[in-house]
Amino acid sequence: MRRAQEVNEDEPAAHRSRTLGLTSATGLVAGSIVGTGVFTMPAVLAGAGTSSLVVLGVIAAGAALLAILFGQLTRRVPNTDGGLYAYARHEFGDFAGYLVGWCYWVSAWAGNAAIVASWVLYVESLSGIENPSVWVNVGIALAGLWIPAAINLAGVRQMAWFQNVTVALKFLPLLFVGVVGWFFVTKANFGAFNASGGSLYGAVGVAAGVALFAFIGVEVAAVTAKRVRDPGRNVGRASLLGTGASAVVYLAVSAAVMGLVPHDVLVSSGTPFVPAFEAILPGGSWAGKLVAALAVISGIGALNGWTLVTTEVSRAAAADGLFPRAFAWTDRKDTAWFGILLAALLPSLLMVWRYTSGTGLTVFSFLVNLTVVTVAIPYFLSACTQLAYLVSGNRRVHRWLLVRDLAITAAAVLFSLWVTFAAGYAAVYEAMLVLLAGLVLHALFKGRAAASAKRLAQADDTDQGGHWPRAA
Repeated sequence: MRRAQEVNEDEPAAHRSRTLGLTSATGLVAGSIVGTGVFTMPAVLAGAGTSSLVVLGVIAAGAALLAILFGQLTRRVPNTDGGLYAYARHEFGDFAGYLVGWCYWVSAWAGNAAIVASWVLYVESLSGIENPSVWVNVGIALAGLWIPAAINLAGVRQMAWFQNVTVALKFLPLLFVGVVGWFFVTKANFGAFNASGGSLYGAVGVAAGVALFAFIGVEVAAVTAKRVRDPGRNVGRASLLGTGASAVVYLAVSAAVMGLVPHDVLVSSGTPFVPAFEAILPGGSWAGKLVAALAVISGIGALNGWTLVTTEVSRAAAADGLFPRAFAWTDRKDTAWFGILLAALLPSLLMVWRYTSGTGLTVFSFLVNLTVVTVAIPYFLSACTQLAYLVSGNRRVHRWLLVRDLAITAAAVLFSLWVTFAAGYAAVYEAMLVLLAGLVLHALFKGRAAASAKRLAQADDTDQGGHWPRAA
């Protein structure tokens, strides 16, 4: 009777922790995908030519398949805490789960550092700061990392409200460019189908890199499934809706900007939305301020969502004993406060290094490439998890349904491999070093866990027998 009462008392707390409905979960996905990169992406895509729009569409389709895959996995895997981490652990065991958790956790906070590095430039543009000192840059970067941390510490409900507001504020103006901008498009502004100056294959590679990075975030509803109401139903829907909305914005906005701004001007512009806005609404320098404000809102919303994602994947691994126990420490609101603090601290240290080392662009490129490859590993293993299940014959289904699911899974496997290939050899090498460093930490965690288990066993033997067991 007491046990039944305990279960019933626990249920309301678990229900209260699931504060993300379909709308909030969709906003989290869209807000995590669309960050500051969308405000520079059209210029990079234009360098490859209009063929880049085709590449962007293909990448969007691949991301949508991943969204469907994550929804299927969330319905199937009983323990959904941590999403991609939980899938691999369920199918392949603790070691695979740790590798996925480690790689995804690194990609999440390193990605935050990359986002905030771009965010700083837009804050300075909005504020009219010219030739800022190192410590001004550091101060702005720290604000961009710790404000979202404070919002997350306030609770998931507050985080969700803030996320929904920022998604609305950044999507409406972007849609303005993607819809109204088409009435001002000039056909002569579009560049050649292949404007890279090399082979079409090379042009595809140029476009694929930025497009792949732009869609990282499709998985965040799965990672935060513990916070989503009815995750078996809503995770897949939110992932697909958020990815679809982001894809529409990316394609409409990128193509519109290419038609609004002359090609030679666009490819050399670091802020392509400024001339695009001036083409729609000429008559003042306020366009630059408006674009900067949009980028600031977009960036802070993305940082807010990624802080939660970083925290949830480390919390899930810690709860299973694969990460240090501190990551699972929670307050009365069930907020993993230690994970949030570390999710802000680690990219803060990277930003101090970035601005004091004098190699900012190199560090930024490193972070972007590292993020792409380290997130491709969890994508790949998640697809392999589903593949292993489908070919095992553990379920009875109609043949065409099996063919459909196998096609989705195979496409996800190929897409993950392409993500890794497109990042380049240097990024794969750097990611391998990070993975190997994670194996060292895993050995330490495993050793300490074994020692702790041995001490507990000895203590139990002592309590039962009244003396320490003799050595054999």
